[in-house]
Order: sequence, then structure tokens, then C-alpha cells
Amino acid sequence: MSRIFPKKLPSILLLVFASFLFTGCVNSSSGWKPKSVNSYVKQAPNAKYQPASSYRPYTVGQGDRLQVRVFGEPTLTGEYAVDGSGVISMPLLRSVSVAGLTTRQVERTIASRLRQKFLRNPNVSVEIRTFRPFFILGEVTRSGQYPYVDGMDVQTAVAIAGGYTARARRSKVKVTRKYSNGTSRTLILRKTAVLMPGDTILVEERFF
Repeated sequence: MSRIFPKKLPSILLLVFASFLFTGCVNSSSGWKPKSVNSYVKQAPNAKYQPASSYRPYTVGQGDRLQVRVFGEPTLTGEYAVDGSGVISMPLLRSVSVAGLTTRQVERTIASRLRQKFLRNPNVSVEIRTFRPFFILGEVTRSGQYPYVDGMDVQTAVAIAGGYTARARRSKVKVTRKYSNGTSRTLILRKTAVLMPGDTILVEERFF
């Protein structure tokens, strides 16, 4: 065995050298380089995510009730309903336009108005006491207007309305959603989809 191995060694070395030479030719001619693990992760369809910056905070609208606290000023602190024109009526300030604003923006608006004429450094906090109601129509037991519960989904809304009728289409519903700029949009949602205050839900009749 020891005598045969030295005779085969040059041929083995020749094959190894040829393989290295072939690999170098492929890399230099085609420009191909091995991809890192990160490059495959970026291309994976499930790797996409929605950035937190795209999240839309809730904006105040007609039918909401706000709890406004002005610290040290009990006459200004209280609950205020947003009327049909999108304003609340407060002592001293009279009408304050709040429709389409977040609660933080409402805080700054009220503080700015108070600072102009009445208080030197007002400390204001605002939170939603009661959300505007939702509406549900169509193939449910009791259609109508109901109080919105924070985070509720379509299935919960149907349960509040007494459940589906025997003819209801249960897989999907139509939801008309109004936005603070006055526009509206009709969406097709599944029963697990989360609703927003002021949504109008239509449960359609099934065709079979």
C-alpha cells in the first residue's frame, strides 16, 4: 500500500488544482458570489412588517364624550360632548373645535386658548370618556345604534345586536367608515376584524 500511494499522489494533486482553477473561472466570469443569510431573510415574503410610524392614533369625532381636566380649575374640569359641528362648549372658552384631533392635540388647543386670556400656565389633560356609537343593519336580530366598546370586533358587534338571522351571510360584512376629513370608505371585513367608533356595519343576506 505504501508503494502504490506515492504513484497516485501527483494525479490527486492535479485534480485538486484543477478544481480550484475551475471554481476561480466560474466566479470571475459570471460575477457570482455566495449570498449571506441576511440577503435571503430580506427577500422572504414573511419578513415584511408594518412600521409603528404608520399607526394612526384615534381622532375625536361627533358623538364622543371627552373628560377634560384643567388642574386647579374645578369650574373648567368636566365631561363635554362633541356636537354635530365637531365642537365642545366649555366655560370661558365657549366653543372649541376638536373634530379630527387626537386627545393630545385637544389638550394643546385648550391650553393655548386658556393661556391667551385666562391662565398663565394651564395644565390640561383630555381622555375619551365615551366613544361615539356604532350602527349595525341588515340580517341581525336587532339592528340599530349601540355604544362602542374599545377594541371590539365584528363578531362582538353582531352579538350585541342579538346575533345573526337565519338568512345572514356570516363570513364577511360590509363596513362603512367615516374619516375626520369628511370622506368615507366601504370595507369588506371578516368577523374577527376590529371596528372603529362610528362604523356602520351591514350584514348581508346569503344567496344559498
